[in-house]
Amino acid sequence: MGISALTPPTKAEDLVESILEFPDNRLLIDLCGEFDRNLAQIEHQMGVHVLRRGNRLAVIGDRGAREQAAAVLRSLYARLESGRAVAAGDVDGALRMRMGSVSPEGEQIELFNPGVELRTRKKPVEPRTEAQKAYVANLFAHELGFGIGPAGTGKTYLAVAVGVTMLISGAVEKIILSRPAVEAGERLGFLPGDMKEKVDPYMQPLYDALNDFLPAKQLEKLMQDKRIEIAPLAFMRGRTLSNAFVVLDEAQNATTMQMKMFLTRLGQGSRMVITGDRTQVDLPRGVPSGLQDAERILKGVKGVTFNYFTAKDVVRHPLVARIIEAYESDEAPQS
Repeated sequence: MGISALTPPTKAEDLVESILEFPDNRLLIDLCGEFDRNLAQIEHQMGVHVLRRGNRLAVIGDRGAREQAAAVLRSLYARLESGRAVAAGDVDGALRMRMGSVSPEGEQIELFNPGVELRTRKKPVEPRTEAQKAYVANLFAHELGFGIGPAGTGKTYLAVAVGVTMLISGAVEKIILSRPAVEAGERLGFLPGDMKEKVDPYMQPLYDALNDFLPAKQLEKLMQDKRIEIAPLAFMRGRTLSNAFVVLDEAQNATTMQMKMFLTRLGQGSRMVITGDRTQVDLPRGVPSGLQDAERILKGVKGVTFNYFTAKDVVRHPLVARIIEAYESDEAPQS
C-alpha cells in the first residue's frame, strides 16, 4: 500500500503516539486536504490530534482511538494511490466504516471495497456505511428491494446510482423513476402548465439524482428516447415494466392499493426498488401507508429484501443525524 508504520522509540511513547510515514508527498497533501481540513475532521470525530512532520503524520491519543484514526488515514491514502480523490464526504464515509468495521466475530471489515463502487458517467459512487453497502449489494442481487429509513441516508440516491450503472452496462434497457404526487403537509393550490409542468415539482429530487450521474445532454437524450422516465405513481397503472430498473420513491405516501398496483407492474428482466421513511407519511389522516402494509405482508417472501437505515447512516450534514436522533428520542414512549 506504500505506507509504513514506524515503531516509536520508547514504550512510554507507544501509549500516546503512533507515527505513519507516507512516501508520496503529493498524495499526503491531498490526504490532509485544503488547510488540513481532512485531518481536522478526523481529529474532531475520533478524539485524537494529528500532527504533520514532513512526510509523516503523528497520531496522538489513547490507544483505541489512535489505532482507529491510523486505520482511517491508511485507507484514505490507499484510495488516493488507486487514483480516486478524497473529499470531505469520503473522509466521513471512512470514519463511519471504521467505527462500524468490526464484525460480531471480531474480524476487521475492509473500509473501501472496490466491489461496491458504482460507475456512472459523471463520477464513481461508493456506499459510506455498512448499511449502505448491504443495500447496494441487495439491489444487484435481488429483483425487489426495500430501503426504509430516515431522510438523508442515501436510499434514493444509491438506488438511482445502481440504476444508472445497470443501464450503462446494458443489464437493463431503461430506468423508470416514480413517486406519489402528495403534498408534504401543505396545500400548494392550482399549478399552471401542462401535465409535465404540474408534476415536475414533485419529481425534482429524482431529477437532482440523475443530474449527479449523467451529463445534461446525455440525460436529455435518454429521456427523449424514453430510456429514462420520471412519472407520478398514478401513471403506472396498466403498465408492465420489463427489462427496466424501477424505483418508487417516498413510498410511505402510497396507499395500500397503489402499492399493490405498483409492485405487480414488475416484468421480466426488471429490478424494482421501493424507498421510504415511515416517520414522514403525508397521507390524509386515517389512510394507511402502503409501505407499512407491504413491509408486513412481504416479509419472508423469496426474492424480496428489506434494508433498514438509522440516523447513523445519514450522509448529509452531520447536524441532520443529530436532528433525527432528537426527534426519535422525543417520540419514544416515556417509561
